[in-house]
Amino acid sequence: MINTRAFFITSLVLSLWSGTSFGQLSISNELGIITGPAGFFTDYGERYNLRNNLENEGYGVGLVHYMNFAFKPECSCRPTKLWFTRHFRIRNEIDYLRSNLEHYGPVASKNSEGGRQLRAMHGETQLIEAGVSLEYHFLGIKEARDFAALFAPYISLGVHYVYYDPNAYSDLGPLDSPKVLFPTFDDGLFLEEGSTFAILGSAGVRYRLGRFNDLQLEARATYYDTDKLEGLDVQGPQNKFNDFVLWLNIGYIYYLDF
Repeated sequence: MINTRAFFITSLVLSLWSGTSFGQLSISNELGIITGPAGFFTDYGERYNLRNNLENEGYGVGLVHYMNFAFKPECSCRPTKLWFTRHFRIRNEIDYLRSNLEHYGPVASKNSEGGRQLRAMHGETQLIEAGVSLEYHFLGIKEARDFAALFAPYISLGVHYVYYDPNAYSDLGPLDSPKVLFPTFDDGLFLEEGSTFAILGSAGVRYRLGRFNDLQLEARATYYDTDKLEGLDVQGPQNKFNDFVLWLNIGYIYYLDF
């Protein structure tokens, strides 16, 4: 198990170091906000059940900061012909995600003791995460900035440090009472807050609104190094995956230095 605290501190130090080092390359800054629906894939319901995936949908909002090396802030000109500076941005961000969670699927729909237990159980979780990503822009950043192309697609890969806070209750009574908790979740209920890290990959596109701003549309998949984001960790061979989130967001990006 990787020590998440050490991992976070190391990532932060590297981020700060990169900001200092690349400062010699004349960094320009961009600031934005993103928001949109987020699908939580957890131990609530059945993972591949369509209704479960649609109904257990939350939302997210984030504040993003970009380090752009393609321009000198004082003149908006290209400081270097390095391939990295022409195609990459470093993205720092902090996000908040939340979802209410219910059990859907064939087992929960049954007129049985287990089905009644699942339908009576309700949960929620909220996440606060922060980290850094490296974005690759297929078109040159300067070319897109100069309106040579209105649409600028990109992909990214990053790491986040994550704080999570799950909660759950049952209409039948306390979850630790007999015949309230679904048997599969015996010894698998963890409602304590905690922290972990995540690996995330994104694909998106920017649209040039004007000289100083972009509209952004993005799809993101985040895989967490825990199965306890929602407070459940099923003890059994059927539990093959950690929790993950699919987040479709739209954003507004403003260029600070142009």
